[in-house]
This record gives sequence, structure tokens and C-alpha cells, in this order.
Amino acid sequence: MSQLNINGGCLCGEIQFEVSGDPKTFYHCHCKRCRKASGTGHATNLLLTDATLTWKKGQQLLKFYKVPDAERFGRQFCSNCGSAVARFVPELNAVMIPAGSMDSDVPVKPQARIFWDSRAEWTCSGDALPMFAEYPPR
Repeated sequence: MSQLNINGGCLCGEIQFEVSGDPKTFYHCHCKRCRKASGTGHATNLLLTDATLTWKKGQQLLKFYKVPDAERFGRQFCSNCGSAVARFVPELNAVMIPAGSMDSDVPVKPQARIFWDSRAEWTCSGDALPMFAEYPPR
């Protein structure tokens, strides 16, 4: 696939970024670290290689946390609202974008669920749960 240009930001809007690069992987990760970091059953991240990350606004609000014993697991987030935002991953020479932080539509879809054997038993799995456009009826 050709190079993507993606805009994104945090929940409060104080941080805005732009990433350009080649999409490498787009995964739903069910590992315990991703579940803890996202507060949900999985984290969905898009990894771009040969990528540039430009902060358009709010770089001074960035905070970064790296799990001390992790090879490369880290989380970059807004110190104001706590939302995860894009980060450069030096070990991979790539940019990781939490999918929920993207404001741009992307022409790629998640490719796989990874660390499936680590999932929480209640996690989503593409099952037949009912779907609602907003809240379910009372």
C-alpha cells in the first residue's frame, strides 16, 4: 500500500498530530498491557514505517510511560485528558497510532487479533451481539 497521511488528536483537542508513512500492521491487541492501557478488551493500533510524526499543536502536554520490564511497550498520552496519542517507536523506526486517536479515515482495516490467548474471557470477538446506532432502547 502507498503512503498514508493521517491527522489525529486527543479527546480535549489540545494535542493534534500528523503522521505520514507506509502502513505496516493494523492489529487489535488483547495482551494484558494493552487492556490495562486502553481500559477495554483490546487496543487497536496502526503501525507505520518510514514514517514522520509532526506535532501540530500541544506537544508540551505530552507524557510518556514505558513499562520498565517491557521490550518496547509504551504509552504516550495527553497530560490534560489522558487520551493516548501517536508515538515514535525507536526500536522499530516506526510510528504507532492508537486507532481511536485518528481523525482521518484510513483505507486499511485491522488485519488480525493478536495475543488472543491472553484475552479476557469477556472480550469482544466479532460475535453475534446486537448492535445499536446509539444506546439500546430502554
